[in-house]
Amino acid sequence: MSEENKSLNFIEQIIEEDLANGLPKEKLRFRFPPEPNGYLHIGHAASICLNFGLGLSYNAPVNLRFDDTNPAKEEQEYVDSIKEDIKWLGFNWDKELYSSDYFQQLFDWTITLIKEGKAYVDDQSSEEMAKQKGTPTEVGINSPNRDRSIEENLDLFMKMKNGEFEEGSHVLRAKIDMEHVNMHMRDPIMYRILKKHHHRTGDDWCIYPMYDWTHGESDYLEQISHSICTLEFKSHRDLYDWYVDQVVDPSLLRPKQREFARRNLSYTVMSKRKLLQLVEEGIVNGWDDPRMPTISGLRRRGYTPNSIRTFSETAGISKRDNVTDVALLEHCIKDDLNKTAPRVMAVLNPVKVVITNYPEGKEELLTAENNQEDENAGYREVPFSREIYIEKEDFREEANKKFFRLKLGKEVRLKNAYIIKAESCIKDENGEVTEIHCTYDEDSLSGSGTEASKRKVKGTLHWVSIKHAVKAEVRVYDRLFTDEAPDSYKDKDFKEFINPNSLQIINAFVEPSLKSAKNLDRFQFQRLGYFCVDTDSTESHLIFNRTVPLRDSWAKMAK
Repeated sequence: MSEENKSLNFIEQIIEEDLANGLPKEKLRFRFPPEPNGYLHIGHAASICLNFGLGLSYNAPVNLRFDDTNPAKEEQEYVDSIKEDIKWLGFNWDKELYSSDYFQQLFDWTITLIKEGKAYVDDQSSEEMAKQKGTPTEVGINSPNRDRSIEENLDLFMKMKNGEFEEGSHVLRAKIDMEHVNMHMRDPIMYRILKKHHHRTGDDWCIYPMYDWTHGESDYLEQISHSICTLEFKSHRDLYDWYVDQVVDPSLLRPKQREFARRNLSYTVMSKRKLLQLVEEGIVNGWDDPRMPTISGLRRRGYTPNSIRTFSETAGISKRDNVTDVALLEHCIKDDLNKTAPRVMAVLNPVKVVITNYPEGKEELLTAENNQEDENAGYREVPFSREIYIEKEDFREEANKKFFRLKLGKEVRLKNAYIIKAESCIKDENGEVTEIHCTYDEDSLSGSGTEASKRKVKGTLHWVSIKHAVKAEVRVYDRLFTDEAPDSYKDKDFKEFINPNSLQIINAFVEPSLKSAKNLDRFQFQRLGYFCVDTDSTESHLIFNRTVPLRDSWAKMAK
């Protein structure tokens, strides 16, 4: 086996086998089939990258088909957000399609199935039908309505379609086998009554096809070669094949369903229903809250399309359910932003420093490198003056030898600037340091080439000139849950594990070059982490979201 073959995932191996067995390459066609009942999350990104990635690998078209068969939960807002997410990730679809495009064809096929004695109307309660279905170890029993005449079933189904029955009073079921080992084959529901307005078809229909009946037939109509689903649909494959068998034309391509494990991520929940709960109960501020695992939330937090594609590729495609450590996602964005994000200076918890021997009123522009990882990033000028802010935690009156920051009687270098020495400090009535008095070495300017500038001191601090500092709101986001698997407990609600410190809002100071920053621009705040301009930000009120810290505080806590 070649190195290239060794690197194929199991889905690609299936495709390669099909091509080797005579499937023409030009017949390859894939699809991404989201249900527009919520925003897409990082788990969906795995499916997007897989399907569209296959399209790119094989130069094959990929359809975007919305599974819009449940008007009770679906909205145009979700359709729009899904399209935006896919485009943002860098993918383009061939055809934009909807399951609702096929409602009439599905209905026509259903009439044929009824006429062939393969479907019947059942007016029992859902509880009665559930009892009759049996268990995985006990066979089901036939519905008393299973042997209704074709004429009666046609009449009842038309009355369902015409809105003559109430919701929940009647369903149409496929007549397959109530003793089948696969419970999905025990006369599954094909249609239910839903008197809801549909975001595309309006009030044309009050009966809607179930996903299983719609899925395979839509694939067949679109001539999808490989219908790639998540693992929970593996048990549905028998039904997928049975439904396709009822309509397939031997001269046309027959779609094949294959499954891969959904992407689960530690310290979050991936159920759209639970994510909707977080939104509706105000625990987060909408689907695009930067703490959410949604693609729009990750985008707003500062994640890049490249980092999410890299994460999906690195995490890989599996046949078994597993949980991917969120640390891998964080590593991918750090690695990406390390190469691309400009370095700037910001102080989140400021304390005033006065450089007593620096001339009063003097200002100078110092040269700072934008990104040492990118030779094309260039340089910028940063203003310096007698009074600056540094981080409070970067100063101690006394400290041991392992504290390489500012302490009384010791020196540190200011990034891109001078070496300073702490001489004294002023405290308030509570003993808190409010001002640090330092002296500077005038000849020690970074990059000046003097002997003093080459002098080695162990600590380097970031800073902001007080006179030139720009106020900014900084939203420090952390993981939304404190537990690695918040929805894995049978006796606890997942919301019990909400992290009370998942958002801290800080009034900070940033260097003046950030005045011109635009929404979603990304930066490294030196020594602090990666930050992104929030979509709420304005020229008069800058807002930054923390994407990820430079150091992993959770790993320290675990230790």
